[in-house]
Amino acid sequence: MNFTNKNVLITGGTTGIGLATAKEFIKAGANVWITGRNIENLEKASAEIKSSQLKTIVSDTSNLADLPVLEKAFASSGTQLDVLFLNAGIATFSPIEEVTEADFDAQFNTNVKGHFFTLQKLLPHLAEGSSVIFTSSTVATAKNLGTSIYSATKGALNKIAQIAANELIGRKIRVNIVSPGPVETPGLHKAVPEEAKDYLASATAMQRLGNPSEIAKTVLFLASDNASFITGTELLVDGGYINYALK
Repeated sequence: MNFTNKNVLITGGTTGIGLATAKEFIKAGANVWITGRNIENLEKASAEIKSSQLKTIVSDTSNLADLPVLEKAFASSGTQLDVLFLNAGIATFSPIEEVTEADFDAQFNTNVKGHFFTLQKLLPHLAEGSSVIFTSSTVATAKNLGTSIYSATKGALNKIAQIAANELIGRKIRVNIVSPGPVETPGLHKAVPEEAKDYLASATAMQRLGNPSEIAKTVLFLASDNASFITGTELLVDGGYINYALK
């Protein structure tokens, strides 16, 4: 797939799936912007990628006060985005009786509210025929214990994406969802203990965790002309997790 001279913005692009996707887009010739909460993480990502095609923006998806900075980065340059990958996300797992208001707000602010308003503010900077992709999760469908809030955020995100696909079709903008299963990322390491990762791997039909690059390549497909007749669709990239784990 060729993305030469295409402009791509990835929110939450400093680690895991976001970082892997930035690498793949750059290999395919794109100009890539990634966001992150702090300059230190952005500098680490930039040092790892080592490309003049990469630009970084300090922006916290959960903080709407950062959105004007993000919007200005494109408004001041006149850059039109060909791909918007709304990827930033956090997860905290606990049973319902232990969920705090802070846990609830943090996940909804990052996983739902932040993406909704990022899309809204960047709509004027999306080129006609561009592609918007949301990172959701198989938990939007699965019913795993301890995931009530995280699952709810991803279910909400899916519905926003599906409606956006209908609302934006007049500008030929395609909106799709990539829903990974368990993937070997720093976020997974932070969210679950080691024994839980072993269980998640065994719960997939392929008996392993996914690799961030496998999700990244799926994102590139959805953003490419190869997916020109796909919009409003959720694409599971889960190693068979949904079908296998729910037997």
